Amino acid sequence: MKAKLLDAAEQWQLLDDTGRVPSTPAYADLVQHAAAAQDLSRDVVRLAADFAQSPHSTTRAGRAVLTHLATAATLSSHAAPHFAETAETALSMAATGTTDRHYQANRMVIDHATARAYLRRASESLRDAATELNDHLGLHRFFPEPSRQQIAPSPLPGPGSRHH
Repeated sequence: MKAKLLDAAEQWQLLDDTGRVPSTPAYADLVQHAAAAQDLSRDVVRLAADFAQSPHSTTRAGRAVLTHLATAATLSSHAAPHFAETAETALSMAATGTTDRHYQANRMVIDHATARAYLRRASESLRDAATELNDHLGLHRFFPEPSRQQIAPSPLPGPGSRHH
């Protein structure tokens, strides 16, 4: 999931090879970014919801993991509307004058960059959740839980035994 978010943030480009907004930005491509971002966000939210319902979420380490997952869910959910705004602006650019077109191009760049930043930050939160979980599991491997035999209570003295 972390890699999918990061790949999307890196691959979904608005600017052309010269670093400029294309004269006719492709609405279909840009609205597809919004749709795919929404799908990714749904998966991240589902991951957070599933973990929140697990018994692991109640431990100290689990709460830390859940915090990172909640952050990733929130951040990823902000990306799709910014991609949708970019697409909507691209669609309306054809009917505007030069001054408005410059303003709209700038707005598109900001919206698209913001959406990509949300995906990158969501990916970082997922990375942090995985790191937290790995650290916790690594600690458990270093300090294994005692077996039932090791933690069995010592037998209680019988009725005829003396206790000093």
